[in-house]
Amino acid sequence: MESLRTDAGGGSLLSRSKPIESPSFRAVLRTADAPRTVWSAPDEATVVGGGAAATLTADGPDRFEKIRKRAEALFASGDVHTGTEAARPRLFGGFAFHAEGTSREPWTDFPGARFVFPRVQITWTDDGSWLTVNAVDPETSPETVETRLAAEQERIADLPDPGEPADPPGVEERTQTTTRSGWRSGVDAAIDRIEAGDLRKVVLAQALDVDLAAELCLPDVLSRLGQRYPECYRFLVEPAPSGNREGASFFGATPERLVSVRGRTIETGALAGTTGRGETPAEDEWLAQELANDEKDAHEHDLVAETIRKQLSPYAASVNLGPRQIKRLATVQHLWTPIRATLDRDEHVLSLVEALHPTPAVGGLPPAAALETIRETEPFDRGWYAAPVGWIDAAGSGTFAVALRSAVASADTATLFAGVGIVRDSDPDSEWDEVQLKYRPILDELERGKG
Repeated sequence: MESLRTDAGGGSLLSRSKPIESPSFRAVLRTADAPRTVWSAPDEATVVGGGAAATLTADGPDRFEKIRKRAEALFASGDVHTGTEAARPRLFGGFAFHAEGTSREPWTDFPGARFVFPRVQITWTDDGSWLTVNAVDPETSPETVETRLAAEQERIADLPDPGEPADPPGVEERTQTTTRSGWRSGVDAAIDRIEAGDLRKVVLAQALDVDLAAELCLPDVLSRLGQRYPECYRFLVEPAPSGNREGASFFGATPERLVSVRGRTIETGALAGTTGRGETPAEDEWLAQELANDEKDAHEHDLVAETIRKQLSPYAASVNLGPRQIKRLATVQHLWTPIRATLDRDEHVLSLVEALHPTPAVGGLPPAAALETIRETEPFDRGWYAAPVGWIDAAGSGTFAVALRSAVASADTATLFAGVGIVRDSDPDSEWDEVQLKYRPILDELERGKG
């Protein structure tokens, strides 16, 4: 078995992995200890984590640096044995959108930043499945961890077949937190700021509260999202519940990667500009061409791509923008430009996350004025919506996505989020319709007959 050792100085971090027969994703997630974690990305392994061997939290504008330092301290001493790179120990979590963090429902359990080092981790790769058991305790011995590993392998092998996924729970009531008239007023005010030269672009979002007919089954929802949106980044973040309240779960299937860092290679992209899918191949292609030729969408997209290039430049020896193209998903089509860069020195992934968040695709330009406009206009707390979620490893590598196409749920209630970019020639009613379209990936998993 391959062995990876950092500075053992005390050996407080222990990790052991072994290959296992591939278990059911839904069965594993159903029986995982809280807090549960899910990460699944194109060209990456799928991971389900259960429990917390360690938890890192931070608040305030320096939350990225605090988490980076605490992650480096956690990984600085360890005894790690893995048989594949995919099963290596990782921290999973994310950040609040705004520097001041979260305060209102449904985000009460979510701090400004939170990362979990899972106690048990199941990893699915193209070459097989792996079980990893982690511990962060100076009193725990390697033999104890290996005993736990054997016990977990036996438990997982005995998991019953979960059967067919349950139908979506059904939506009994919807409540828009932004009224249509309030939306028009907010968009018009943003356009006034753009025309006055205070803004170039701002992304305004809405929230949709839904009451469900039954309790939401997240293993089923995430399984269906994976089948329908295999090109998206699926995630589940569950902080520990507070007091006697039900704990909240933040989940989604987002099409947007914020950044991936592996060694000195950076991969990211600009995703801005949206249209629907056609009923026929001919209509689908017509909509794609309309999107590609639309001056408003092209302008918005180019603002995002050029800003990302500038944000990466201080860190990169080279930044290369690929050709603009259409990214097709099940319910929408986007303009997308792939971006690849080479670092001129070693950098922790969180340094790049901090540099890029928020991109103009979820914030605006200039950033400070856009964030001020968002705070003044949106009648709800964004919480972790449109913020970075992802993972970090001991080398400082990692992948983070932008938490779009997402919802925060608790038992039989959920709040969905979606937003659009506002530029000079935006039409409030058209932008309203685009927001409703962006609710569909999650809403379809809640409404009966849609999932």
